[in-house]
Amino acid sequence: MNAPSHDIANTAFETLAVHAAEPRPAHGGSVVHPLYQGTVFESVPGQSYDELQYIRLNTNPSQQYLHEKLAALEGAEAAVATASGMAAITTTLLATLAAGDHVIAAGAFYGGTHHFLTEQAPRQGWNVDFVGPDDHDAWAEALRPQTKAFLVETISNPLARVADLAGIAAFSREHGITSIIDNTFATPVVFRPHTIGFDLVCHSATKALNGHSDLVAGVVTGTEEAIGRIRHVLNLYGGSLDPHAGFLLARGLKTLALRVRQQNASSLALARFLEGHKGIAQVNHPGLESHPDHGRATELFDGYGSVFSFRPAGGVEAAESLLKGLHLPYVAPSLGGVESLVTRPAVTSHAGMSAEEREAEGIHDDLIRFSTGIEAADDLIADFARALGD
Repeated sequence: MNAPSHDIANTAFETLAVHAAEPRPAHGGSVVHPLYQGTVFESVPGQSYDELQYIRLNTNPSQQYLHEKLAALEGAEAAVATASGMAAITTTLLATLAAGDHVIAAGAFYGGTHHFLTEQAPRQGWNVDFVGPDDHDAWAEALRPQTKAFLVETISNPLARVADLAGIAAFSREHGITSIIDNTFATPVVFRPHTIGFDLVCHSATKALNGHSDLVAGVVTGTEEAIGRIRHVLNLYGGSLDPHAGFLLARGLKTLALRVRQQNASSLALARFLEGHKGIAQVNHPGLESHPDHGRATELFDGYGSVFSFRPAGGVEAAESLLKGLHLPYVAPSLGGVESLVTRPAVTSHAGMSAEEREAEGIHDDLIRFSTGIEAADDLIADFARALGD
């Protein structure tokens, strides 16, 4: 890949998002990187199998371009894109763990991740201990010679908790454990986990990185050596991202900072409105002073994320009534797009957990998760006010 003709390493994130990995001079003069959909490329003498240019091996020129841009945005040496966010998490674990190994998992997780850790991990011969995100004593008690990974989410889904991330990264380094973090809810606009020592950063790029609700993808970033191991496992399992989806993802990345900052601002404004409304019993948003992790989020993050959750007064019936009464957000189980989305995690993202597991994590049946789009904050607030009967 051709390097840019000028140094952009120390530019602002908005500039980096546009210009990182863009070749200078541009291919054929086009300022948009071309889409290489081809599966067959001429080989070069001396190439290893994993170096051959082939879509399943993640070495198509469009894939390589995307990987360079993703690595730059997370401040990593290397990156690899996957066919989904779950492919990013599961391939990372498959490349890190062997039969008999042990994982420490801190805090609540996306339902798919939780389901994988409780159902599929034992079938791989892995042992998993779930621990409190701030409980250093529990981390130490869970530690064993077979412990090889520590897994956490930057902002938990759906309660928007912020773990002791710096503590987890330091604990992992101290004990020679690979630290893995799902940075989907924060995005590198809000937080770059490598800067505090996390080894591997995963994303569901389906969400904010793409931002337009029109593709499914995942991302893992880390050192060249670590990503090489992950890409090798990904090649064997076949979870590669199609170049056309990668083309769309690269396009979405160029506006990432603009979208996320607008979403963050609107999200906090809406959360403040809901916190002060008599029809709302509880709001979980790290930007609120009432949130238990507000101080930590303020110290670590540039913004507080665009996804939060709340419980209306009146239980499930009130929750369903509110969902039906809203006009602007779509009732849909995803997040990070330009349109606002609202859902009840108990019946969507966390439906794979038992009722007892959900209750233990504080994911009550009346909990509503809101993903803030780029609509004007005043319009979102007015829509909620009307739906709440103001």
